[in-house]
This record gives sequence, C-alpha cells and structure tokens, in this order.
Amino acid sequence: MDGTLERIAGYAQQLQFSGLTTRAVHEAKRRLIDALGCGLGAYEDEPCRIARRLASRTTCDAGARILGTPLRTLPELATFANGVMMRYLDGNDTLPGGGGHPSDVIAPMLAMAEVTRSDGKALLTAIALAYEVYFAFFRGACMRDHGMDHVLYTAVATAVGAGKLLALDEHKLGQAIALAVTPNIALHATRRGDLSMWKGVAAGNAARNGVFAALLAAEGMTGPSNAIEGSHGLRELIGKFDLGALTESQGEFKVTQSNLKFFLSEYHSQSPITAALELSRQIKSDEIEAIVVHTYWFAWSEIGSEPEKWHPTTRESADHSLPFILAAVLIDGAFSDAVFSDTRIRDPQVHALADKVAVKEDPEFTRRFSGSIPCRLEVRLRSGEVKVAQVEYPRGHVKNPMSDAEVESKFNVLAGRFLPAHRIAPALDVLWRVEQEREVGAVFDLLTLG
Repeated sequence: MDGTLERIAGYAQQLQFSGLTTRAVHEAKRRLIDALGCGLGAYEDEPCRIARRLASRTTCDAGARILGTPLRTLPELATFANGVMMRYLDGNDTLPGGGGHPSDVIAPMLAMAEVTRSDGKALLTAIALAYEVYFAFFRGACMRDHGMDHVLYTAVATAVGAGKLLALDEHKLGQAIALAVTPNIALHATRRGDLSMWKGVAAGNAARNGVFAALLAAEGMTGPSNAIEGSHGLRELIGKFDLGALTESQGEFKVTQSNLKFFLSEYHSQSPITAALELSRQIKSDEIEAIVVHTYWFAWSEIGSEPEKWHPTTRESADHSLPFILAAVLIDGAFSDAVFSDTRIRDPQVHALADKVAVKEDPEFTRRFSGSIPCRLEVRLRSGEVKVAQVEYPRGHVKNPMSDAEVESKFNVLAGRFLPAHRIAPALDVLWRVEQEREVGAVFDLLTLG
C-alpha cells in the first residue's frame, strides 16, 4: 500500500487506551455527551425520521441500536440513522475553516463498539483515534478549496476507528482506508445556495460508508493500493497532500482541540450571536436603522454572501444565514434554535430586519482567523447613535471552553425534549464514567425514549 495508508494503519495499530492522556479521555467523554444530546434533541426532525425508517427496515439481533429506540439493525444503518440525528441540529463540535465536524465519527464508533461488544475504554480509544485521522486529513487538504465536501474526512476517520474496534491487522486497516477514500469524494454543492436536507445528512452517510469500508476489509475485500499517492489517486486530484505529524510528536490528542458549540447554529455565527445578545440588552429592534457585521472571509463566504442567506426558506438555509440569525436574536433578545422553525422562517418581521443587515469582510479579521473567530457588530439606530460589540472567542472555543456543567446543561435541554426526565441524570452518570463500562450497550439502554 502507499506510504500514507501504511502510516495511518501503523499508527492505528499501536494506539492503546493506556497511551491516551487524562485530558484526552475527559474531552472525548465531553464530546460523546454533546453529540448524544444533539442526537436526542433532533429525534423528531423529518430527516431523522426518514433515516430511522430506512434503518429499521432491516433488523439484526446482534446489530447496533438506533438511538432512542430498542431497535437493532446493521451497524452501517444504525450509524446512518444515529449520525443524521447527531448532526442535524448543527449543534455538534466543529473545526473552523472548512474542517467540518469531527464528532460525526461518534455515531459509527458507538455502533461498532456495540456490535463488537467492546468496552468503554475501547470506545474512547476509537473516538480519539478517529479524531486524529480526521484532523490529519483536514490538515492535509481542505476539500472545500477544491469544490469538494469535508465529509471525506468523516468517511476515512470512521473506517480507521471502526477497523480498530474490529481488531483489523495493519494490512486490512490499510484496505479499509483505501475503500473509504476511493468512493467517497463528495461535492461541496451540499453547502451552497438554498440548502436542502442533505446538508445535515451528508456526514451520517459518509460515516455509514466508513463503517461499510471497515466491514468489507474485515471480510477480505481489497481496495486500490495507491488510493492517495498513486496514479489518479487523491493527491493527483487535489494537488499537495501532506498528512502532517500524528499525535506522538504533537504533545496532545486532537480530540481536545475541536470547538464545541454553545448555540445550535452554524459555527461562524457563534461570535455574531454573542455580540447581538450583548447589544440586544441596550436597544430595541424597532429602533434599528442598519446593521453591519464585520467578519473574516470564510464567515462572509459561508453564511453572509449568497442572496439566499437573506431570505432562507428551509431550516438548513436559515441556520446558515447570518442576516436571518442576527435579525431573530435582536428581535427576541435571546437565541434558541426555535428560530429555525417553519413558522419563524416565514416571519416577515425577521425578514424585514434581515434586509437591514450588511456583511463585510475585515482583512485583519481574515488574517487572525482561524486562530480566533473575530466579529464586530455595529448597529445604527434611527437616532443616529451607533452601538458596537466585538467578540474574539465565542463560548465553546478552545480558548473560551464550555465548562462540564455547561456541557451537561446543553445535554439536559436537548435530551430533555424527548427523554424522560428521570433518565437524564443516570445517563450522564454512565457517560462520565463510560471507560468503566464492560459494554457500551448500557449507554443505549438509558437513552431509549418512552
């Protein structure tokens, strides 16, 4: 196999729970709790119902559970259903700059840990490993820059983590990676224009494909031996691809370095939301004459440049619409993902205020991104007075991290939408000490709804 496949497979083979730092274990648990809360909170959204219906068409007594239900299905189908739920609200962790959402690997690691009857230590090791591979692929090449979607990182990282749980040898791990890379180059059209349901589903599909790649390799299926470095491989398609150093020379595991989301909204709206909340305490929305958001290029490009971002018609477009989000926050004086409901998306008051929003790139902010997530919000009132708020690191950023209590609170709110209240504390107790569990099925037992 080519050198890149060999290097990843070799790293995966040698990583053990004993090699994880205390911080890495704790941060992996925080992201596990966060992702599961997001999944339960999205349980009744239409794409999640579609995914569960498809997954439940096949039952498997020795399979993986569908989150919130007692149903067991094939691990790749459970991965799809659970991955869609965990991703759909756009509330799970992220890497800014086109890096996507590394916690998209958590649904497949849970599914594979369950079917392999792995313990909590193996689960956390697989999650940490998948984060390493995810970060390495993002660092190696930003797929967005080539018109392709970041979910390739999810497919490859999932294949490696799933292969670890399947106890694949180095050769079969390399095959799993090749089988994940080769068929899973996705288009960034997923995240442009008027967004469809697929925006919140693409990562669940990539994770499903990553699990399937590992299962194929386990059965002896082979993939292209030079999927990355060879003729017509990934490197030839995108140009320079440098995997960079893995954890052993970096000092800390990458699972500690993703940014959690304090608000259930696209990540680059986190600083603007924070600034708008600050200003909403000083002004009334009917006093506003104009709003100017100064931000970095990526935020402008992703959530503040296309015409669809001023008048979204879908939930997916609304949670990627900086003008819509800011208008809703300034009107409400608060933020909740309820602003993405069908009723609110059609609210003429929000659209009228969104028309007063201008989004401008600040070259200095672009220079500072992605080390910080800067935003300056200027609101001009009819009186002529200008109110200003600036944010550098929104809550949840690695330089302004959420506390464990805040992670729990987010889980309580989201899981509490559907999970009986008396199950929330026991579920959190198991999740905080999941490394002590002999089998991870206990997690699903406590998160069954009804």
